[in-house]
Amino acid sequence: MVDFFGSMALEEAQNQEKQLRPPVVVVLGHVDHGKTALLDTIRKTNVAGKESGSITQHIGAYQAEINGRKITFLDTPGHEAFSAIRSRGAKVADIAILVVAADEGVKPQTKEAIHIIKETKIPVIVAINKIDKAEANPQKVRQDLAVEEILVEDWGGTVPIVEVSAKTGKNISELLDMILLVADIEELLSDPSGPTKGIIIESSLDKRRGYVATALIQEGTLRVGDWIVVGTIVGKVKSMESYDGKAMTQAIPSDPVLLTGWSETPHIGKQLNVATSKAEAETLAEDNVDLAPLLLFMGSEPAAQNPNKKIFNVVIKSDVSSSLEAIDSALKTIQSDDVGFNVLDYSIGNITEGDVKVASSTKAAILGFRVSVEDSAKRIAEKRGIKITTYDIIYEMIARVRDDMSELLEPEVKRNALGKLRVLAIFKKDSKSIVCGGKVTSGKVIRGALIDVMRGKDLVMSGRLAQLQQNKQDVIEVNEGLEAGIRFDIVKSATPSSEIKEGDILEVYEEEKVQRSL
Repeated sequence: MVDFFGSMALEEAQNQEKQLRPPVVVVLGHVDHGKTALLDTIRKTNVAGKESGSITQHIGAYQAEINGRKITFLDTPGHEAFSAIRSRGAKVADIAILVVAADEGVKPQTKEAIHIIKETKIPVIVAINKIDKAEANPQKVRQDLAVEEILVEDWGGTVPIVEVSAKTGKNISELLDMILLVADIEELLSDPSGPTKGIIIESSLDKRRGYVATALIQEGTLRVGDWIVVGTIVGKVKSMESYDGKAMTQAIPSDPVLLTGWSETPHIGKQLNVATSKAEAETLAEDNVDLAPLLLFMGSEPAAQNPNKKIFNVVIKSDVSSSLEAIDSALKTIQSDDVGFNVLDYSIGNITEGDVKVASSTKAAILGFRVSVEDSAKRIAEKRGIKITTYDIIYEMIARVRDDMSELLEPEVKRNALGKLRVLAIFKKDSKSIVCGGKVTSGKVIRGALIDVMRGKDLVMSGRLAQLQQNKQDVIEVNEGLEAGIRFDIVKSATPSSEIKEGDILEVYEEEKVQRSL
């Protein structure tokens, strides 16, 4: 009993040291259902208008203050390629907002978001957006959600629901109140004085500041000058910035913070720990060696693994690590037995002279996502015939890869029947060609067309119509019901002794090469 009451006393003492922290809210939903627009309204900014194609393509972390209380929001992309980002966002969040457009209802990425919510068992609030639109049908949305086993409160379920308009601001305050209510129920506690932990939610390369990463602090307090460890990567916090670019000296639980001072790009989704010294940080990094690799582009298939496949070689550059992850995920959806892709190299940052040199070995294409091309890289690429293409929208990049891979496919040969001719007389024949006469029984016969000589259902020989005459005059074609004289060159015989006979049917056709696509 002593141990029992002793452990209870210890737990109570630990809880007393903990403090309520701001909720971390992940915003999920189908592409273009208004997730970022909703956050814009909350934050009174215009992030959506700045996004390429008006879609979010990497995770964003922001904070808003409501009635003196902070809420941390994680905005996630809706496009199908960013599934891993959405899943990671849900795993680090306390509450999910499921945004569903009132005029469209539940869509494919809505269903995926619901799956993530169920898998992570995270509390969810449904926000039916775009209720200002004439086509809005909130009841249909409720029905769609019920089919997916999301039963909202006003339909007898337990899931809170708020009908909002990001465009007009209608019921946004009610949504925020609901977030804070759910947060209070969840009793989100943390100890700012304990060991510091966080999670890397994004990383990139800044030309001025070097490697940077956005971290979400989960426990303890992170300060400028702290030694930090992510996997096998060691860094020392050189500077810290809030989500809106303001300098910070420390970050507490639920704070999203931009960190500089990394020796290389920290892997997204990895835990951040603070060490007391450089030596301790290096020891922790050594212990994490088995956890470090982030294996990207494992779906690529070099020619050495399958020599029968034609391979599209590519070098990929991206703005941030999560974009590389999404590109990798999207590329793996391109499947073919006849053609594959091989990523020679990938990294974050602008396209450089070094990237062109890597591509030159196999005449690979260089694809850049939301990056620039350095002038020296442009000059060398032009001299070496290396094609560089940059994109701002991920599905346009993937479409380009799919098209380029499709061009490597052997075309499909399609047989187009033209007509038939019954052989009435044979005038001359040898091992190379045959001269005969006959009547066109259907369709037409065209000079230059291909011929199959048929006897019943048996193929006698094949050839190409070299000369066509009507009334002893050379013509291009002869139509049904008319007689014609022809000379055709033998291409292949069924057997060495195969011979054409009167009464045989010449099936005349053309072959059309049709380019296949993936």
